[in-house]
Amino acid sequence: MTTEITHQSNERLAAALEQLLALVAPPATAIDWQTIPAARWRMRTASLLSASNGYLQAIPQVAPIRLADIQHVDTQKMRLVGNTAQFVAGKPANNILLTGAKGTGKSSLIKACLNEFFVQGLRVIEVDKTDLVCLPDIVEQIAAQPYRFILFCDDLSFDEGDSGYKALKTVLDGALAAPAENVLVYATSNRRHLLPEYFHENKTYTHTDDGEIHPGEVVEEKISLSERFGLWISFQPFRQDDYLNIVAHWLVQLGCATDEIERARADALRFAIERGSRSGRVAYQFAKDWAGKV
Repeated sequence: MTTEITHQSNERLAAALEQLLALVAPPATAIDWQTIPAARWRMRTASLLSASNGYLQAIPQVAPIRLADIQHVDTQKMRLVGNTAQFVAGKPANNILLTGAKGTGKSSLIKACLNEFFVQGLRVIEVDKTDLVCLPDIVEQIAAQPYRFILFCDDLSFDEGDSGYKALKTVLDGALAAPAENVLVYATSNRRHLLPEYFHENKTYTHTDDGEIHPGEVVEEKISLSERFGLWISFQPFRQDDYLNIVAHWLVQLGCATDEIERARADALRFAIERGSRSGRVAYQFAKDWAGKV
């Protein structure tokens, strides 16, 4: 009897807390996808009674980056744009995992694709890694919309035991129900295999007398998530000349004259050395710093 009373008290307390939180949480308003290019999934609070208590928050304006602004990744750009063009045209297209060096344009390319294909009906929903468990709820909300949605997860990786891992596998292609026809997943990561790998796991590999290799179950499980992305697009660090060309591009965009761009070269290289990277991100940061001073 005491246990039953305690359980009922806990349920009443949880219900009261949820009602209180609902009063202070921002209202979930319907998004006018005709004019809104993007949204982000937001959690009101950790719900005590339900697995999901999130909503889509509209992003009325997105970064005005263009495909032409992203340089020295022509092959990667062609593959991403081609797949996205197929998707918005209603043709078969793949989920994409963009991996490799930081600051080379992985996330920027996805934002530029949104600007390029917005008129054709493309929309983007940003989902934080910690909210991946809500992916089925997000897909359910947008499945009937007449637009094409990219679920965008930036800097994706998982630790052991992360609950979002299985939810992502399900949305990619692992569920009994067919995946939503108007939804793709684009994710960026600094590593291709999204779960950490440990040396001791290699001991689970076996091989037959003829030399055929069989990965162990742990390794097989970790590789399987990456394999659910139909396209892998890899990015490499920029060479010095590539970095300087990107600096020059952004200085032009920020209104600097030709002689100022030439004078900026030495400082741009010093800036990259200080930051320990010759990435596109560092090039843009330097250009803003330089243009703001001249």
